[in-house]
Amino acid sequence: MTKKTKPELFIIESLDLEDEDAGRQEGEILSRMLRLAGKSGTRYYYIRTKRELEEMIDLFDESDYRYLHISCHANTRGMATTFDNISFAELGEMLAPCLEGRRVFVSACQMAHENLAKQLLPQTGCYSLIGPQNAINFDDAAAFWVAFYQLMFKERSMKREELQRRVRELSAIFEEPINYFASSQSRANGYVRVRNKRHAS
Repeated sequence: MTKKTKPELFIIESLDLEDEDAGRQEGEILSRMLRLAGKSGTRYYYIRTKRELEEMIDLFDESDYRYLHISCHANTRGMATTFDNISFAELGEMLAPCLEGRRVFVSACQMAHENLAKQLLPQTGCYSLIGPQNAINFDDAAAFWVAFYQLMFKERSMKREELQRRVRELSAIFEEPINYFASSQSRANGYVRVRNKRHAS
């Protein structure tokens, strides 16, 4: 039986020192905007180390929140906190026990990649992984995610068809390709890439 979860957003953010000094905490902006829009249950945590990330993942698990949003720097092989690098294999090991019935959203350059999808989606019960395909400017990323969550939280739940439609629409508006990977029991690898018609590759 799928674990019962709450339709709330849990945000974990970690940036480099330069971004901190410049006030580029996109996740913090997102959390404030959602609270203004009535999503008072939104949780936001800023971290700097791998150990803190592990602690926040435990809190996410205990929260029973359905949606995890990670804002950080990354590439196609791993992510970074302020002071530590974490491979996708390590991240998958940390997250796998608490992904059943949940969705993961990543706001990080190239993090929404097949290398992460294969760590998070097969055999965990995770429904999906969504995030920008390429490097994206801070201001565009913040605006995209505010618009995305504002629209999605108006729905009673985030279903694949509605997610696909909103991702496609916002990808066109912001002119940014967004990757969407969904779990699939019919695929040998355990997931499928949901194609964005405008930016399919």
